Amino acid sequence: MKLSVLDLAPVTEETSVSTALHNAADLAAHCEQLGYHRFWMAEHHNMTGIASAATAVALGHVAEKTSTIRVGSGGVMLPNHAPYVVAEQFGTLDALHPGRIDIGLGRAPGTDGRTMRALRRKPEDAEHFPSDVKELLGYLAEADPSDPIKAVPGFGQNIPVWLLGSSLFSAQLAAALGLPYAFASHFAPDMLHQALKVYNNEFTPSRYLDKPYSMAAMNVFAADSEQEARTLMSSMQLQFVALRQGRTGFLPKPVDNIQAVCDPYALAAANHALSYTAFGTAEQVGRQIRNFAAETGVDEVMLTSHAYDFQARKRSFEIAAKAISAGTPSTEAAKDV
Repeated sequence: MKLSVLDLAPVTEETSVSTALHNAADLAAHCEQLGYHRFWMAEHHNMTGIASAATAVALGHVAEKTSTIRVGSGGVMLPNHAPYVVAEQFGTLDALHPGRIDIGLGRAPGTDGRTMRALRRKPEDAEHFPSDVKELLGYLAEADPSDPIKAVPGFGQNIPVWLLGSSLFSAQLAAALGLPYAFASHFAPDMLHQALKVYNNEFTPSRYLDKPYSMAAMNVFAADSEQEARTLMSSMQLQFVALRQGRTGFLPKPVDNIQAVCDPYALAAANHALSYTAFGTAEQVGRQIRNFAAETGVDEVMLTSHAYDFQARKRSFEIAAKAISAGTPSTEAAKDV
C-alpha cells in the first residue's frame, strides 16, 4: 500500500508562520525517511491557522529539504490563478527538482467570499474549471513547438496533473480527461464511495493513464495509547467546530475531554466531517488504514494530521508508516503516477 502525506503547515496558538513552514519541510524529510510516496500542501487564504497559502513557494522550500519524495499541491485552487502562471510556477519547481513534482488542482476558492474578491476571483469563475484544466495541460505535456504562447519553464514538461474533489464534478472530469483523481475524504466524507465509483466506471484511457488511478485522504492521530491519540485529535475537532461557527483562528491546544468543552451538536457535526480518521495505537491505526484502503479500493491513502505538538505529529506519521509496513506483505510492485 502506498501512503502519502497532506500538510497545511498548521500554525498553533504558540507558533509562528515561519515555524509552521520550517516544520512542514522537517515533516517532509521525516516522512521521506519513513517511505511515504508523496508530500502535498494545500492552498488556503485568510486563515491564521494555515501557512500554505503561497503553495508553490512553500513547496519549493519543502523540495529543497528533501531528495526523493514527490512534492506537490493538494491542491492549487485553479480558478484563483491564470493557468499560464500555474504552468510557469510548477514548471520552475520541476526544472529545479525534475521528476518529483505533482500538480493537484481544485476548483473551490479555498477561502471566504470577501477574500475571494481580494483574489480578483468571481463566484462564476469555477464554471471555467474544465477549460482551465485543459488550458494548463496544453502548456505542459500537450505543448507543441509551434504553439505561439509557451510556458517557460513548463513547456513540454510531463508534470503529473491530478484533479481533486469532494463531490462528483471533479470525479467525472478526471475520468473524462484520463487524469488521476484524489478525494478529500478527510473533511468531506459523504460522497467518497459514489465519486470513486463514477471515476472508475467512466474513466477514459489517455496519454496520462491507461487505467484509473485514485487516492483518498484520511486523518491520522497515532500514539502509544488510545487516550493520548484522542487528546491529539481534539485540536482538530475544536478547529472544525470553530470553522463551522465562522472562526478561523490558530490550531487550538488539545483537551483531554472534548465533550466537556464543546456543544454536543457542534461536536457531532465536526465528528461527521472527520469520519475518516485513524486514531489510537499502532495496531488500531494500522487496521483502520488498511480497512479504509480495502473499502475504497484506492491506489494510495493520503494521511494528514493536525496534532498540536509538532513532535506528536511526526510521531503519528511514524507510527502509521511502521504499522502499515509491518502489516502489509510485499507482493507485486505497485503502479506509479
